Amino acid sequence: MAKPTPKERIEHILEAIRLIKSFVAEVDENAFLHDVKIQSAVQYQFLIIGEAIRHVDDSVLAKYQYPWHIPRSFRNFIIHVYHGIKMERVYYAALDLDELEKQLKAILDNEF
Repeated sequence: MAKPTPKERIEHILEAIRLIKSFVAEVDENAFLHDVKIQSAVQYQFLIIGEAIRHVDDSVLAKYQYPWHIPRSFRNFIIHVYHGIKMERVYYAALDLDELEKQLKAILDNEF
């Protein structure tokens, strides 16, 4: 199986964002905190986002104003500090994806 291209990776991230938004749509914080299935689904999509960003060239990302280290670090945190994750933070991160989505769409439009 061939490795995804940088364009495909960005498309994967955009799909992960779409899925996260659909998972938390009409779900308040309390419902999220009591639904392990939604928690797991959202965390998995954040893993995809963080992993895929690692494989997009830094010279491309540097052209766009976004703290790219945050999704990478969040992925690492979920993987390595799974026992210390505060689900409230995951929930609010899931609600705060608009700027990332905007930047990724700009990359697709301008770079590929």
